[in-house]
Amino acid sequence: MVTKIKKKIIVEGDENREHLGLVHVVTGDGKGKTTSGLGLAVRALGSNLRVYMLQFLKSGNTGELFTIKKHLPGMEIIQFGVDAIKERQQKLDAFVDKGSKFVFNTDDEEREAAMMGFEHAKKVISSGDYGLVILDEINVVLDKGLIPIKDVLDIIESHGKVELYFTGRDAPQEIIEKADYVNIVKSIKHPWQKGIKARKGIEY
Repeated sequence: MVTKIKKKIIVEGDENREHLGLVHVVTGDGKGKTTSGLGLAVRALGSNLRVYMLQFLKSGNTGELFTIKKHLPGMEIIQFGVDAIKERQQKLDAFVDKGSKFVFNTDDEEREAAMMGFEHAKKVISSGDYGLVILDEINVVLDKGLIPIKDVLDIIESHGKVELYFTGRDAPQEIIEKADYVNIVKSIKHPWQKGIKARKGIEY
């Protein structure tokens, strides 16, 4: 079935539709949420939009981390998993006094890391330097209660002409209702069901 658009959509005050600054949510239990964000990043880079990807809860050397840092000068990526933050801090220890080091209590590690990532994200979004900002796994962070949903809703209301892309399973209903695009990735089959472990270059 083909859907016919009866009336042309006109956005008052912004005829250039690639700079609307809409909000995407990709959620669900299937594989491909981060991957789809990376695909949009490639498309945006091809139209000379600068891209920033912030990964919550993730640490370690992934394929996208290497590719972005080595081969995509128009895109930046940073991880705010607990181990990633600790690794950056260890590198800073050679240059700063140890008294300035972030200290995590075991029960608060994920929450502190998520809040640090969110504060960084707010600065990136408000800078206006990027056409697309991907907040990878922020849906999971919100579902776990690591960041107040109200704070993210405030960003959605005030992000201006920056395209926002939220990934992660279990997106809260409040975020879904505010988004312009919502896609659910559903798992039908997955190799782990046959005992195949995550493969470098495919799953990470």
